[in-house]
Amino acid sequence: MKRFDSPGQIKVGTIGYGASFQIAKHHLSQMKSIGMVPTAVADIDESRLPVAQEDFPGIQTFSSATELLANCDVDVLAICTPHNTHADLAIECMDAGRHVVTEKPFAITTDECNAMIKAVKRNDVMLSTYHNRHWDGWILSAVEKIRGGMIGDVVRIEAHSCGFRKPRQWWRSCKSISGGIMYDWGAHYLEYALQLLDGNMTEVYGHARYGFWNSETGYGDDSNEDEALAVVRFDNNQMLTLFMSNIDSTPRRGMLEVVGTRGTFFVDPKGWGATVQEGDAEVHRSGPNHAAETWRFYQNIADHLVDEAPLIITPEYARRPIHVMDLAGQSAKAGHALPTAYA
Repeated sequence: MKRFDSPGQIKVGTIGYGASFQIAKHHLSQMKSIGMVPTAVADIDESRLPVAQEDFPGIQTFSSATELLANCDVDVLAICTPHNTHADLAIECMDAGRHVVTEKPFAITTDECNAMIKAVKRNDVMLSTYHNRHWDGWILSAVEKIRGGMIGDVVRIEAHSCGFRKPRQWWRSCKSISGGIMYDWGAHYLEYALQLLDGNMTEVYGHARYGFWNSETGYGDDSNEDEALAVVRFDNNQMLTLFMSNIDSTPRRGMLEVVGTRGTFFVDPKGWGATVQEGDAEVHRSGPNHAAETWRFYQNIADHLVDEAPLIITPEYARRPIHVMDLAGQSAKAGHALPTAYA
């Protein structure tokens, strides 16, 4: 694998420079803050290229990934394109000898993840996905308190994002492009939850409901689910549920409810809370979350490429949430639970 003497030797770029959330600008800014050098941007919408040049004066611009790879010696590329393009673009870049970071989600299917992992091995390059929220303040607080024994042994986690929400008319509302309702925040929620569970996944059950919002999205029958459920079983009898809905306005506390043998911990961006059994008494605890440390993602990338530090968000790690969402979709169609191929 190509290594570097310092972050300042690492030339970085993005595939895609779309306006959505200014994600590509964010990636380049984060990489620059660590000391890496923004060098190139490619976008098939050439109207976005002058924006990149304004944001990063002197940066090279190209009208496709293929053109960039043929004409620029950039070392690390962040894939900032719609979800269904991540795998093909990442493989093209890795086959050209470049290190790659994909935006989250890593891919849409388990097979795509496996194809990307094969490309890592045949090209001896680095591959990661942008799970910068691995270091969100609320999950850092949860890991500290729960691993410290506040609620005893973890029994199950219920992750949810619900509301009566009309989807926007954009590609994220299209199932074949986005992967479905779970593949945005659901990928984060699964990554949070898997930090707190010790067992190996054994099976996934899925359920989905379609049709209510189809006429609003512009994609008809290719619209995302109105709501979807994934239930994951583990070999140590732990359980994880992920429920995402755009038709359920039932109030729920926090993003994740972590149930343990001595209480329940609520993961919430507003501050953590817990209800804990202490003898015969039920005690309510709460506090502020840690400050976010999301900068640590690209710091780890640089440390890995310069000092051979262990990569934290490995492609095998990034495959786990995708495997859950992929199997949940397959299970919803099959009507029964499916065994996991990866723990």
